[in-house]
Amino acid sequence: MTQVVDDFMTRTVHTIGTQSPLSEAHRLMNEHAIRHLPVLEGGKLVGVVSMRDLHLIETLKGVDPKEVAVEEAMSQEAYTVPPGTTLLEVARTMAMHKYGSAVIANKGRVEGIFTTVDALKALETLLASPQAEATPAPRRKTAPRQLSKKGASSKAAARKGARTTANRPTGKSTAKRPARKAAPARKRGGR
Repeated sequence: MTQVVDDFMTRTVHTIGTQSPLSEAHRLMNEHAIRHLPVLEGGKLVGVVSMRDLHLIETLKGVDPKEVAVEEAMSQEAYTVPPGTTLLEVARTMAMHKYGSAVIANKGRVEGIFTTVDALKALETLLASPQAEATPAPRRKTAPRQLSKKGASSKAAARKGARTTANRPTGKSTAKRPARKAAPARKRGGR
């Protein structure tokens, strides 16, 4: 069964007008614990403003959040999809372009919003479904090895040799070194 974005979108969408001040956008976002607001003009979608957009504009010198309008901070290129769009398509596009949200709209009328938080909830639901649990993870196919006795003993010898050389420092000669002479014993002198 194909999953559609409508099944996971947030249906209660808070919106804001283009001429509303940034301080009002902040208030709405804080009050409802959200990070994206579709922006409307005359009831039609014209953009989206995010918490990141607000912070970016507010870092500019001389910006008063009570006097600057939302249209100054909003993104006019809102990622918008119609109802019935597959979840796969929306998730793929959001990931590819690093969008924080998708506005679900029908003829300019906002019907919902799908954010990265909604995407994580969708992932949780899909992974927790009985169908997901019943489907085993794909296994890598490997061919069984057939070794003769001679081959088996040479493989074992190669592994043993690899273990002994693995502990040697790299970049140094592996040639035999002459044995060190013992240092002469020190005499203990009395004081």
